[in-house]
Amino acid sequence: MQIESTTPANAEPDIIHMRWTQHRRIVRRRSWTVALLALLALVAALIDLFSGSAALSPLQVVHGLWSPDSLTVPMQVVLWQVRLPVALMALLVGGALALAGTEMQTILNNPLAEPFTLGVSSSAALGAALAIVLDWGVIGSAAWLVPANAFVFALVSLMLLQFLAQWRGAQAQTLVLFGIAIGFSAHALLSLLQFMASEEALQQLVFWSMGSLARADWHSVAILATVLAVTLPFSWRASSQLTALRLGEERARSFGINVTTLRHWALVRISLLAATAVAFVGTVGFVGLVAPHVARMIVGDGHRHLLPASVLIGAALVALASVASKTLIPGITVPIGIVTALVGLPVFMALILRRSRGQI
Repeated sequence: MQIESTTPANAEPDIIHMRWTQHRRIVRRRSWTVALLALLALVAALIDLFSGSAALSPLQVVHGLWSPDSLTVPMQVVLWQVRLPVALMALLVGGALALAGTEMQTILNNPLAEPFTLGVSSSAALGAALAIVLDWGVIGSAAWLVPANAFVFALVSLMLLQFLAQWRGAQAQTLVLFGIAIGFSAHALLSLLQFMASEEALQQLVFWSMGSLARADWHSVAILATVLAVTLPFSWRASSQLTALRLGEERARSFGINVTTLRHWALVRISLLAATAVAFVGTVGFVGLVAPHVARMIVGDGHRHLLPASVLIGAALVALASVASKTLIPGITVPIGIVTALVGLPVFMALILRRSRGQI
């Protein structure tokens, strides 16, 4: 007796078409979400431009951007030499740290990983302390002594992580522990330098270690913008491989992905992004931790949308932190690292509690 199938012959193509349509709808929705995040970052930057102690109204700022001659010379200096570099640097620092944090969390398979928690910021602060306290640096130019030292030390700390990744095939959790050890070592040496420092040097060091956008200028903006523009396309190109790595190393290797090479080049990008950002603005923590997690809640784990979403969320976060740093205490600019820490610490604790319960 022959049993006839109750499934129509064209049912399978219909299911495939339905799933393809659903996938396109999800991709379209995530693309619109990224576009909205870009608008949010732009609005945050404009609010940052509008805020400040100088008597510049939002209408004057807009007119000054469109036609600088419409402002007086002092107002032009405030807008073009102070506020605009600071606003652009806030966007670039937030985007760079968020991109570095996203890739670091993926290649290390650890949701708590980011440049701040893995000792990069402490290493950069140690390099800056050597320049401030002992007047020792890798270059002789006084204007670039502190940022150059911070850049080199942050870069070396991540290069050590990269070396460990290649040495005997160290696992992701080993890299995380090694990064924490680097952070503690750098912090101990930094405390020693603070103990030895003069009162004037100690003030500079403490202010730098808290993170500040006040030193932003067009040269530093151009350098960080170049680094971000160079690294972002390579991150985008590796987005599908990074997405596969989220499924686990064994699954990624089954897809033909060289995980060792992928991790190597990701660490190179992370090194450039984190070291350059920290070198110019000092310690700005938790941006690379918070932005990727917010982006994942909005657009999911697919790195084709996760990477740009993280960059834009990080940019908007630091821009809004810049606004808060200028408005929390009237007449005083609070170091931006304090503001981001106040936002990031509760999120960090929540992630630890969720991880202990096995939810992430």
